[in-house]
Amino acid sequence: MPNTATEEKEIQNREWNYHPDVPLQNSPVFAWPPEPKRLAGWLRDSWFSLTERVLIMGLAVFTWFYLQPPLEDCKTFGLDWIAWVYGRNLVMTIVVATALHLYFHTWKKQGMVKKYDPRDLAKDNGRYNFRSQLWDNVFWTLASGVTIWSAYEVLVLWAFANGYAPFLSFSEHPILFVFLLFMVPIWSSFHFYWVHCLLHWPPLYKVAHALHHRNINVGPWSGLSMHPIEHLIYLSAALIHFVVASHPIHLFFNMQWAGLAAIV
Repeated sequence: MPNTATEEKEIQNREWNYHPDVPLQNSPVFAWPPEPKRLAGWLRDSWFSLTERVLIMGLAVFTWFYLQPPLEDCKTFGLDWIAWVYGRNLVMTIVVATALHLYFHTWKKQGMVKKYDPRDLAKDNGRYNFRSQLWDNVFWTLASGVTIWSAYEVLVLWAFANGYAPFLSFSEHPILFVFLLFMVPIWSSFHFYWVHCLLHWPPLYKVAHALHHRNINVGPWSGLSMHPIEHLIYLSAALIHFVVASHPIHLFFNMQWAGLAAIV
């Protein structure tokens, strides 16, 4: 065992191509005692520049106005609008993950900069389905991840349409509407922390979470590559919309943040 921080860093440098400075800093949102100055800087950097939060929030707004059937159509479970929701999420996931995989792994445009593991993704390895880490990750992401993500969206949209989930309109409550947009990533982080603790409970880890941890060397398709049980638990963040009054834009931001941010 290393005796000093210097020795520990030397070991990490030998084992990894890159690692961030440790210990890692938690988000100031969860810091105690509160750090107002650091929190203000975090909010500025997160929301007032072109971050993944801003891009995914913009995608959620675009989804509502241009990629979502009328809420009235969601009052009954119909194959047409359900297939549209699934196809929409499928296309978004494929486009984002494929673009990132091509850029970082196929074309290697960033070289080894900030790449944790210098090796390529595993091939001809019996640990993975199809003996390929990439195709294993693609399978679990699309067959399980996008399916369960879409199922949660369908359920909440149906609940919004029928009044079973409290609906919040921008015209009636604009300040609360915007405030809840800022709260979506915070809720997602809070939910993920406790879900991740649960998934490391040994019986659940062995049955479900171990599949995700096969990806020692990660790529864009690895983030959402999980066992269906884990997807059910991880994406259950959508159930908050049955408790907190919200809008489909909040739902889309919540689910796209859970799905696409895991890829990014």
